[in-house]
Amino acid sequence: MQHLTRIFDAGKGYGSITNLRTAVDSTVAHRQGRWWMCIAGVEKNSREIQMYSATLPEGAPLSATGWSLTPDPNDPARPAIMSTKTRSHWWDGAGGRHCPSYVKGWDPDRQTWVERIYYAGAARDLMGPYVIGYIEWDGEQWVDQAAPVFTANEYWEHGSVYEPNLIYHDGKWKMWYVAGANQDDYLVQAYSESPDGRTNWSHHKIVFAPEEKVFDFCVVPVENGFEAVFAHVNVGKTELPKTGLWWTQATEPSPSMADWCEPVRLTGPGPWKPVLVYGENGRMFVFHDNQYTNTSGFGIPFYFTLDCLEIDRPA
Repeated sequence: MQHLTRIFDAGKGYGSITNLRTAVDSTVAHRQGRWWMCIAGVEKNSREIQMYSATLPEGAPLSATGWSLTPDPNDPARPAIMSTKTRSHWWDGAGGRHCPSYVKGWDPDRQTWVERIYYAGAARDLMGPYVIGYIEWDGEQWVDQAAPVFTANEYWEHGSVYEPNLIYHDGKWKMWYVAGANQDDYLVQAYSESPDGRTNWSHHKIVFAPEEKVFDFCVVPVENGFEAVFAHVNVGKTELPKTGLWWTQATEPSPSMADWCEPVRLTGPGPWKPVLVYGENGRMFVFHDNQYTNTSGFGIPFYFTLDCLEIDRPA
């Protein structure tokens, strides 16, 4: 059984947060006693993509409904920006912060657990090229970093890396990401890992070839191994037969798809940027982006949405 909920809809606005134009690209976690998400968005009269947050009420179980955007304490019509760009503006300035991924892992240098939100940043243009970095929680606020931590270094990456999805497992920060560019209809899903999430990244390995058009690969630990939801997308003129969201499982979070089970299709064409989360009752929630056509004849041609698919776990 499936149930789809539209959480945030640019066509209908964002309630009391009236200065927000678009909110998409979620990453979801349970932290500080409540379910919380980070999203990427753009305010009105701006082209700069920032990161904002939304929460469920404290103590509430995971749900597709009840999410509230965090308002700016000085202007409740605006969403609160999660982190400044005091140090990072040179590499994530006008091009914005895209596709966040929350992860908690061990920092071997400081010998402590840290919370980070990895994202793709672009210095000059919304369309890239991109590099990957993070903001980090210091106990009171999310702090920007002076430099990106991951850049393209292989010819097949075409100089741009983005859409990071990370987990911390077996002493490594493990990252699936996209290389290439949407506007070139060239997307490669790839993988690398690091002992500290900053340096000494392993050889960049191709997971899905460009003809597969896999845009996201979100891995989560479960009781008996790992599961992933990923998106085949269509960014060119030819409709692809696999477009949609897919689910798979494995005993270990391997970068080789031969180690994962035969994928099961969850949806048809449309969704991307899936985030797989299990609720307290074991129910599967897949938060994801989508869009629909603006039929009013005014304004932008389509609206972006942030949706949630509640679904029974595939057998």
